[in-house]
Amino acid sequence: MELRVLNYFVATAQELNMTRAAQKLLVSQPALSRQIADLEDELGVKLFNRQPRHLTLTPAGQYLFEQAKEILALTAKTKSNLQSTAIISGDLTIAAGESIAMQRIMNILSNIIQDYPTVKIHILSGDYEFAKRKLNVGTVDFAVIIGNLPLSNYASLQLPEKDTWGVLMTKNDPLVKKEHITAADLAGRNILNSQQAEAMHYFDSWFGNYKDQINIIGTYNLSFNGTLLVKNHAALSLTLDKLADVSEDSNLTFRPIYPKMTESITVIWKHSTNLSAVAELFLNRLQASIAED
Repeated sequence: MELRVLNYFVATAQELNMTRAAQKLLVSQPALSRQIADLEDELGVKLFNRQPRHLTLTPAGQYLFEQAKEILALTAKTKSNLQSTAIISGDLTIAAGESIAMQRIMNILSNIIQDYPTVKIHILSGDYEFAKRKLNVGTVDFAVIIGNLPLSNYASLQLPEKDTWGVLMTKNDPLVKKEHITAADLAGRNILNSQQAEAMHYFDSWFGNYKDQINIIGTYNLSFNGTLLVKNHAALSLTLDKLADVSEDSNLTFRPIYPKMTESITVIWKHSTNLSAVAELFLNRLQASIAED
């Protein structure tokens, strides 16, 4: 598979219309159709279901679409970094979960951008599985991982910050009167849990004998949308501190859980990867920032 043909395929998969894709690529429609047909012959699979004026991806086409986007992103990143060896330039990509510790990361990135204006920064938000997959395929330089997770396959640097688990609720909820929330307080309540915490059974021990009385109505991947559900009084949210707006102007407030549960924050990268100049710069500045504390 040639990169040029993969680019043609991705454009066609995005447009789901051969004419629009050809216009986007600045090629003729017959030439594009021929390239896609040749790609299908090469792979021995059908990539598109062809309908009048419209295309849909087959399961094989959907799989190739996801893989091709990763391949093209990695190719562009590699080319950019190779072309910027004379000075610190190129792209720095970080996959990260939501944490107050990201403020340290953002401070470092802000200083790098100020010192090296040609550097491009890309932040991808997601949970551990998302960040790990991006790191493994090479489309990100670093991942910021929240929690005590298996990291033996990676180089790592733990940040000083820790996140504290608690319950997000509206300010008129009866639990607002409490300084901290116990599992007994959540019995009979609708609870929205972190997708990562739910999948890894973080709270099973903390729930204890109340586990069957706590109604987990669903999960969130990133906290903002879960916050909207809390605002609608549909549920309380088990979440980390300092992620939601709990200022005087907000209708939300946060109470830590008891017994207390905290999470470490770790920056990881691949052992076997030769870091680009800008990635080395970021890592050096991160280490210096931690040493200063």
